[in-house]
Amino acid sequence: MTAIYLMSMLFGLACGQVMSFCFPTEYTMHVERKECAYCLTINTTICAGYCMTRDINGKLFLPKYALSQDVCTYRDFMYKTVEIPGCPRHVTPYFSYPVAISCKCGKCNTDYSDCIHEAIKTNYCTKPQKSYVVGFSI
Repeated sequence: MTAIYLMSMLFGLACGQVMSFCFPTEYTMHVERKECAYCLTINTTICAGYCMTRDINGKLFLPKYALSQDVCTYRDFMYKTVEIPGCPRHVTPYFSYPVAISCKCGKCNTDYSDCIHEAIKTNYCTKPQKSYVVGFSI
């Protein structure tokens, strides 16, 4: 009985990692600065999806760092930089954003990820949009 229980537990853990659906997904964001005349619409990729998580019954007896759950986060990424048109000379017109190359299920790293659960509610332009954007990588 114990061998069957251990085998089913190992099988469940292996399937949990295989069945995690975490991958780069297309995302459109709108960027504007109050000093600049135009808004940019940027198409990029972000990490999105579902990861296998487990809720531990003994929460009271574990330290807080052991209670964090896996999230879909960046494995490899690069930054791209675009220039926002219509900015006055005293305003830096450049905006850098991450582009997901590959993703993984893991702990959320606040050094390069936004680890909140709410979606951005103001992802739209309030200014006229420019149709042509020249971007370059840094």
